[in-house]
Order: sequence, then C-alpha cells, then structure tokens
Amino acid sequence: MEKMKKLLLFLTAAIFCACGGGNKPASVKINLSGAGATFPQPFYNVVFKSFTDKTGNPVNYGGVGSGGGIRSLKDKTVDFGASDAYLSDSELADMGADVVHIPTCMGAVVLSYNLKGVDSLRLTGDLIADIYLGKITKWNDAKIKAVNPNISLPDKTITPVYRSDGSGTTFVFTDYLTKVSPEWATKMGAGKSLNWSVGIASKGNPGVAGSVSQTDGAIGYIGTEYALALNIPMASLQNSAGNFVKVTTESISASANVELPADMRIMVTNPSQNDAYPISCFTYIIVYKKQSYNDRTKQQADALIDLLNYVLSPEGQAVAEKLYYAPLPAKALANAKTIVNSIEH
Repeated sequence: MEKMKKLLLFLTAAIFCACGGGNKPASVKINLSGAGATFPQPFYNVVFKSFTDKTGNPVNYGGVGSGGGIRSLKDKTVDFGASDAYLSDSELADMGADVVHIPTCMGAVVLSYNLKGVDSLRLTGDLIADIYLGKITKWNDAKIKAVNPNISLPDKTITPVYRSDGSGTTFVFTDYLTKVSPEWATKMGAGKSLNWSVGIASKGNPGVAGSVSQTDGAIGYIGTEYALALNIPMASLQNSAGNFVKVTTESISASANVELPADMRIMVTNPSQNDAYPISCFTYIIVYKKQSYNDRTKQQADALIDLLNYVLSPEGQAVAEKLYYAPLPAKALANAKTIVNSIEH
C-alpha cells in the first residue's frame, strides 16, 4: 500500500512542481484538452501546468490509454491525442483528414519485477517472450539461471502482468518481441491490444506498476518513470549487440541514433547500437494538420501550436529529463519543430 501511495502522489503532486510561473496575459483564456497515453502522463502533468502558468491557457489531459486518445481525436472531442505508437497507414486513412505526429520526448518500456532478495536481474528477449507465452513459469527456470549465474533465484511462480486497455506501451513492448522472438511474431504479433494467454491484466501504466509492486513474483512491462517512482527493480536487457544494458537517459537516446523519417513515424526498438536500451521509443502528440475543422478559431489553433512549441522548448525538454524521460535528440527535435510549423488553420 505504501508504494501505491507513492505512485498516486507521483501522478498528482507532480502537477504542482512545475518550475517557472511567468506572467499571465490578460487576454481571453483558451482551454485545450487532450487524451491518450499514460506512459508520458507524469511529464504532461507538469509541462502542461507550467504552460498554463505562463500563458493562462488551461490544458486538461486524460490518461485513457493510446487507443482511447486516438478515438477521442478522431471524434474531435479533444484538441490532441497522445500515443506511444504512431498511426499505421490504414489508421491514418481512417482519421478522415491528415494528422501529424509530434514526438515530445523519449522513454523506455522496462521489465519491472517483484522478487524479494533479488536486486539485479538479466533478461533476454527470448526469455521475456517465453514468460509471456507461458513457457517459462518459475523464476528458477534453467534458462533464466543461465544468464544470471551469480544470483540465487527462488522456486517461485512467475506472474506476468499486462495491460487491459488499448495501449501504445503494449505496442512498443510487443513490437520489440516480434523482432527478437520468431515464435512471438508468429503466435502473438504486435499490437495495442492482444489476446494474452497467461498472466493478470491491469489498466494503464499505473495499474501495471501497482500490480507488480503488490504481487510477489510478478513481472510487468511499464514506463521507466513509474518503476522509478515506486522504486521497483528493473531488469537489465540484452540488446541486439549482445550487451546487457540498464535503462538510462543515455541508453534510451542511443536507440535514436538511426535514420529518422521526416514524419517521425518510426519504431526504434531493438536497434544495433552497442549502448542502446532495446525497448526505447518516442511518444507522440497527434493533431490534425488543418485546424479549421469544426469551426475552430485561429486563436484555438494558435494556442495549440504554442503548447506544442513549449513542450519542445529547452524548458519543456528539461522537465522531461527531470521526470526520468530522455529529451529529444537534436535531429528528432529539429524534425518535430518542422512538423509543428506545418500545422495550418
């Protein structure tokens, strides 16, 4: 219960710790709203509050999961959706008009576990896939022991925890598994929602983090920031270069040292860099390129563009780093600003 209290405090009190509080203009306030991924929610809570302090324009964000955020954007009930997974070509066509993806920071999906007496753990992609396929059910399985020869692993049942809601975090996690496990690619594939055969379901990154922290023997895939907020151990993962890597802002950023497309629709899981953490990703705010739909005013469009530019500003990116996210690398930041400049009214 103590860890759950810490998580709730992390998600709510963060709103009040935004730095800076520039002068509020006397002009009419423009209310902005968004919905989507829980993965970047701690960052958005703080950076949106800081934006409001500076501009007077309130921003309401609902962490309903990436799938719910995209549905809300499509229904035009929010100004922006948020997702850790970019929209596929078919999903883009289903939006009814052109949308653009603005990466806001980088993060990582970590494998957090609750195993008393085990403070460090190594895992490979094959091991993770086998755990979530139900093929490895005990922590002292010979395959896990083989990559952790100096750790005393208990004869304890593994309880995998997965997301119950449509989730970009799930997409990132399963995209990685399809790249490292042919069996996973054939049997499960990648997606925001899957038909899981083993484990227990929890809603949102906070739900998975809470379930792991309360369940002895559990393992779950969650955003780095939630694991750090609860102080849950995180496994070092073997990357494609064969190195076991801990998650840090540096190892997350290293995964983006690849050719980046102009529209920034890219998955950077399982990269080839020696020092890269293998389940890293961009997280996106998604908006309609032409903001004149539903009789939206130019003031509404300008306020949304101001918000996006603030998130991408040095001040906004500094907030990301303070909350355990990796700021956008230079090339990604340049692409993001170009995309924001392409938004029209």
